Amino acid sequence: MNQILAPSFDISPKVLALAAKVKLLLFDVDGVLTDGRLVIGDDGQEYKAFNSRDGHGIKMLQRNGVAAGIITGRSSEVVKHRVKDLGIQHVHQGCKEKLPVYRRLIAELKLAPEQTAYVGDDVVDLPIMLEVGLAIAVQNAHPLARQYAHWITPSIGGYGAAREACEMIMYAQGSYHAEMRKYLAEPGERKSG
Repeated sequence: MNQILAPSFDISPKVLALAAKVKLLLFDVDGVLTDGRLVIGDDGQEYKAFNSRDGHGIKMLQRNGVAAGIITGRSSEVVKHRVKDLGIQHVHQGCKEKLPVYRRLIAELKLAPEQTAYVGDDVVDLPIMLEVGLAIAVQNAHPLARQYAHWITPSIGGYGAAREACEMIMYAQGSYHAEMRKYLAEPGERKSG
């Protein structure tokens, strides 16, 4: 069987230790799961482009016992459709202040801040980033978000950053290799996931 390598990006031992504790990974949407552009049609309908590899990363992460969620300032029907497709249960849109929503969510789930991670890209994400156990900024995040992140993804928002965050957490928790091995198995050995 082919050898499975570690993810192709650098992760410090400190970040791996923080990621090993994560039970809930939260994402901002615009600038993290998308490239941040808002496309609005003549009819006022908002369109967003999502990366399918990010989506698969979120599905793999959830399959390996880490819940995923969304806390975003904007509200969008397209986000409703995307999170339903990905099986994300913790969805909070239209949050003018994200921190109170985060605090209520982790209280409901009976999680400590160190069991949570958040991926953000802008200063509005800082209140949560300063409270979670693992703060992640996308490569093209605002300088302050990058400054206060424990880890910065190699990719920019909307272009694989969410996938990298998911794979990094799976790697830290020891589930990455088993997950990747599923895709290298001989056809008769493959398990559907």
